[in-house]
Amino acid sequence: MKNQIKNPIKKPRGKKKLFIATSKAFFWFVTGAMLATFLLTSFTFIIFEKINSGVVYPGISVENIDVGKYTQKNVERVFLKKNEALDAQFTFRLDDFVATISAKDLGFGYDENLIAKQTIALGRSDNFLSNISIVFQAYFDGINLSPAYHYSEEKLFKTLAPFIEKANKDPIDALFSFQDGKVITFKPSEEGRQIDIEEIKKDLNSQFEKIKQQPKNIIIPISVKVLQPKITTDKANNLGIKELIAKGESLFQHSIPSRVFNLTLAASRINGILIAPNETFSFVKALGDVSAFTGYQKAYVIQNGKTVLGDGGGICQVSTTFFRALLYAGLPIVERRAHAYRVGYYEQDSPPGLDATVFVPSVDLKFKNDTNNYILIQTEVDPDIQQLLVFLYGTKDNRSVQLTNPVITNRTPAPADLYQEDPTLQKGIIKQVDFKADGATVSFTREVTRDGKKVITEKFVSNYAPWQSVFLRGTKE
Repeated sequence: MKNQIKNPIKKPRGKKKLFIATSKAFFWFVTGAMLATFLLTSFTFIIFEKINSGVVYPGISVENIDVGKYTQKNVERVFLKKNEALDAQFTFRLDDFVATISAKDLGFGYDENLIAKQTIALGRSDNFLSNISIVFQAYFDGINLSPAYHYSEEKLFKTLAPFIEKANKDPIDALFSFQDGKVITFKPSEEGRQIDIEEIKKDLNSQFEKIKQQPKNIIIPISVKVLQPKITTDKANNLGIKELIAKGESLFQHSIPSRVFNLTLAASRINGILIAPNETFSFVKALGDVSAFTGYQKAYVIQNGKTVLGDGGGICQVSTTFFRALLYAGLPIVERRAHAYRVGYYEQDSPPGLDATVFVPSVDLKFKNDTNNYILIQTEVDPDIQQLLVFLYGTKDNRSVQLTNPVITNRTPAPADLYQEDPTLQKGIIKQVDFKADGATVSFTREVTRDGKKVITEKFVSNYAPWQSVFLRGTKE
């Protein structure tokens, strides 16, 4: 008996063929339908585009103003007219300095040209499908654009020009150079300032919405940014000289030329000197020899109870100014002596009692640098207003200084004028060689605190003798 092999069960081939045929038919139907729809849509869009040639497509608005069917020129006119209705003005302010300009003069308002270009270009890009989408969206749902604004940057800069001239200042890099242990060039760093144009523009741009409410005046504060120097003072040296500690000043108006020459020379001799921590500074030592040999000229000095012409007359203007700087710096003053009588120069811009005399080599002005850093002396002579300035630079250490107002007691009137015959002067000539001053005792106190603790409490007393005017009367025939 032979074995019989059974064939496996096969699916009907007719059903598979039917499925494939149906799928193909559906595919071509859908494709045809889509193609027909696309062709119909394209044809419709082309007709729509031709009908609306040269105008904004229907359904497009700007700030809810319907500009559909408007030409580009018509859109420009709509927003140009809105700009003409603006009567607001802008006030730019920096401290007490102001400048005002109207919105019209600034060209501030709707950017009619850009708005017109944007609306007419909407739906007219190089992307055909995107154009169809935009046109259908505008037609059925509407498209509302936000307006564009503008102002004249040229007119803005013209308005801001006075502020720029007033406020702009370049930063100054620190300059610090030594020679033979003395600072020969020193310039502290200074921060610069610059009008922040971009910040002003941002502020101006934020006013576009406000201006539609027709405000009478819009104030724009001028923003100023700080410009840092590339080299700051503390980076320029390692001596701890970072900032101004104190300043002394005095006037020397009506001084004779030789006196001005001497005080200028003496000021240059102490300019740039460095005082180390814990060092006691001697003004006389720093000044050196004062004589015709070292360049000084003859001017009036107080010597042996008289005002006479002597080498270096005027150097006390420098010691007096230096003394005032020391007072305000809160530094310990080791030695100081007042003048024999009240000198008019030192009371031109100060009450009496704030002077210090020196006489090389016996009468000195000394102080101690009790800070932890070096102190730099800088001097400046202003010939225009005839003023002397002494600057002390270092590092502040939380000192505060209080000076009481000078108290004047024991007033004594000046003696009567004294006339002396002088055979060297021509007869009839009278020459004044000394000047009267009332006598007085002047006192004031100084209190220095550091970190809330008193470190110096002292009283300065100056006893000024009454001084008489002395005149020489010529007797020479």
